[in-house]
Parts: sequence; C-alpha cells; structure tokens
Amino acid sequence: MPDASPLDPPDARLIDADVERAFAEDFGSGDATADLLPADAHASAALTCREDAVMAGIPWFDACFRKLDPGVMIDWRVRDGERVAAGSVICHLRGRARALVSAERSALNFLQLLSGTATITAAYVAAVAGTAVRVLDTRKTVPGLRLAQKYAVRCGGGHNHRIGLFDAILIKENHIAAAGGIEPAVTEARRLHPSLLLEIEVETLDELQRAIDAGADRIMLDNFTPAMMTEAVALAAGRVSLEISGNVDLGSIGSYARTGVDFISVGALTKHVRAIDLSLRLQLGS
Repeated sequence: MPDASPLDPPDARLIDADVERAFAEDFGSGDATADLLPADAHASAALTCREDAVMAGIPWFDACFRKLDPGVMIDWRVRDGERVAAGSVICHLRGRARALVSAERSALNFLQLLSGTATITAAYVAAVAGTAVRVLDTRKTVPGLRLAQKYAVRCGGGHNHRIGLFDAILIKENHIAAAGGIEPAVTEARRLHPSLLLEIEVETLDELQRAIDAGADRIMLDNFTPAMMTEAVALAAGRVSLEISGNVDLGSIGSYARTGVDFISVGALTKHVRAIDLSLRLQLGS
C-alpha cells in the first residue's frame, strides 16, 4: 500500500465537506455574538503557537475562513510538516471582522487536532531513528476525519496503513476462526481480492510459520515480547515483511524497532491525541 504523496492533503472537496460539518454543528441558526460587530468592519488577526509543535491542518484552517470571507488575506509563516517553537507567530489574517470571529473556533479545532497528530507522530518517528522501521497509523481515528488525520501522520513523518476496509486485507483471529484456519482464509482472500495486499495477524511463532507458508505479503506480530520479535525476524529471514502491533508506546518503540522488524503500527498517533495550544488574537480596523 503506497502512501499518498507525503504532504498532499486530501481532495479539496473532502476538506470543504469537513468544514461544512464543523460549521453545521457550530453555527446552527447563526453566530449571535458576531452580530454585535458592525457588518462592514474589517480586522486583522495573529495566530500564535504556544508550544513546540509540528504543523498540520493548514488547508482546513484556510477553508474555514474562506468559506465565510472569500477575500480574506492569509499570510502563513510556516508550512504543514514544519516544526515551530513555542511562542511563534505563525500566521496573519486580514478580512471581515464577523467572518474572522465566526470561523475562528472551527479553524483552530482542525489545526490544533491535526497538529497534535503530527507532533506525536514526529516523536514516535524520532524514537526509531537509526533503524529501517516505518511508523504506521491505524484505523483508530476520529470518526469523519480519517483522511485528515492520516494526512497529519504523514506531516509528522509517519506512514499510512490501510485507509479502510477496502484497500487491503488484514486477516485477524476472528477471521481465521470463521474461515477455518490460516490456510483457507488466505486461499479465499487471494481468490476474491488477488490485487490487494494481504496481511495476517499472528499471536505465536507457530502461527507465524503457517502464515509464511500460506504466502502472506505481510505479517502482524500481535503483542509479541521483544524476545519473540527477534525470533520472528530470524524465522521470516526476509521472506515476508513483519509488523509489530500492540503495547507500543514511546518508551518501548525504540527497543522494538531494533529487533529488525519492518513496520510498527501505533494506534495512539490518532486515538490519544492532545491538541496543540494555539491562540488567535484579533484587532479591529487594522
């Protein structure tokens, strides 16, 4: 499964749809507070990042403001994927005052969430530096924002696992039980979807050998100990790529990477996200 181009965001139509949903839940019948501002007033605003971070989400941020004021001027000092230091002013805006205050919360919600995803991904990628391991995301994403978060993972230097249930096959323990074993599950998967990457999750070294013999493209080692991972790498001997999943955190991922596996998938990249602290300050009439 090749990644999308690392910093290519999703199609603009998807971003617009994300913004539409955000506005629908925020605006309702309208912004009652913004009505206090003169309809023809203009303002400028400065966006500050209050902590060290990796940026992601600029296309969503811009789309929020342009949805309400197509003529808004947005001057970015950084790009998605770049690191910024705490206290940095990263963007200036100028446009209709009502549009700036009304779009602010949705725009910041997108930017702080996606920058949080990019920032934690960058920390995991740094923890495996010096190895050949690729850090992967999972399907444990915020509902409705999967492609946004997977873009943010790429901004942080990570890589995307499958996007959904349609673009790769991952045979897990319940699939194996229902199909009658690893071998019949693989046979049926190849018959039905011969062009898709086929990955099998295993829990023991015996299951690993059976998955190799069955012809898997990739094998996921679920909750293996480091010693078992090292044995698995020796057993696979380069015949199939290996992925680690389960009980992975910043404290353990480095030692796991040094066992010689190819991929480590981390649900925390998109599931346990802490938003980045951002502040947008507005000045009327300037």
